[in-house]
Amino acid sequence: MKTNNTLLALTLTTLLTACGGGGEGGGSSAEGTFNFAVSDNPADAKVVNIAFKQIVLKNDDGSISFDVAEDGALKNVDLLTVQGQAKEWLVSGQSIPVGEYQMCIYIKKSEVADIESSYVQTMNDNIAGLTTNSNGSCGGAGAEEADTGRLFINKKFTIAAGTNNFVAEFDLLKILQGPKGNKAYWTLKPTGINLINLSDVGSISGTISPQTSIDCGQDFGHAVYLYPADTTLDNMSDFTEQTVDDPLVAPIASARANAINDDSTQGYEFEFGFVVAGTYNLGYTCTASNDDPAETNVETTDDETFFIYAAAEAVEVTSEQTTTQNF
Repeated sequence: MKTNNTLLALTLTTLLTACGGGGEGGGSSAEGTFNFAVSDNPADAKVVNIAFKQIVLKNDDGSISFDVAEDGALKNVDLLTVQGQAKEWLVSGQSIPVGEYQMCIYIKKSEVADIESSYVQTMNDNIAGLTTNSNGSCGGAGAEEADTGRLFINKKFTIAAGTNNFVAEFDLLKILQGPKGNKAYWTLKPTGINLINLSDVGSISGTISPQTSIDCGQDFGHAVYLYPADTTLDNMSDFTEQTVDDPLVAPIASARANAINDDSTQGYEFEFGFVVAGTYNLGYTCTASNDDPAETNVETTDDETFFIYAAAEAVEVTSEQTTTQNF
């Protein structure tokens, strides 16, 4: 990983000028160390490869750009290899001014199958292109090439004095949209990318027993969904871009349930790697593949319906600890 310049530890004004930021810096010249990684809650795919190009932080003073390419090559990460608490660092040990920022993540995109770009490999081993619906600069910085896609995380976050470890968690069940109509490519949307400060989070892990998965009755994708506390089983909804009407409650995140030791007869296991400390309810489903994030799927036909089969209530998450919850 390299940055756009080698002067990141100098003064705020020099930092922003060298990085192409707009205007002179203001406020405190204190700096914090920025580390940034990516992780994933995967969708129903075999490979979701993201070809990362650049990370840009921006605020009112300008922008700071980090080139995450290695020796001129793109930083390729298969998000399905960084499930649960696993993560892949894109930026490490970079000194930047303290303050509030927003983030843009730039990737190489393609509407045609290209393993040199971002792509999806489905369960039947077909390769398809992966693109985004956004491009352009981020506070005056950012990759401008035609094959560059932008994922803009508009929620502000704070870089404090000291070490700041952030993870962008891609909830693929929410943001990865399969081919529509006559299109052959997949689309990645920024709406389900959660930027998480690792100092504030814990994790949840557990198993689904073989009998529970059998009793669920279908095999369209085993997954566990995370909901706000007090969400009842009957009120647990799916991911959707449409308005969720009361009393239904939309999920916060999801985690794929993987067969234990690659053998479903031993049950399934799941993990939420980065959950903000608090109380939650969980819902298990065997129909996650029917959860189209662009639609509401809880009241559709029998062969396409989505439902939560079992719930776990009052799951407590504590910072820097793992909570166990089994179904």
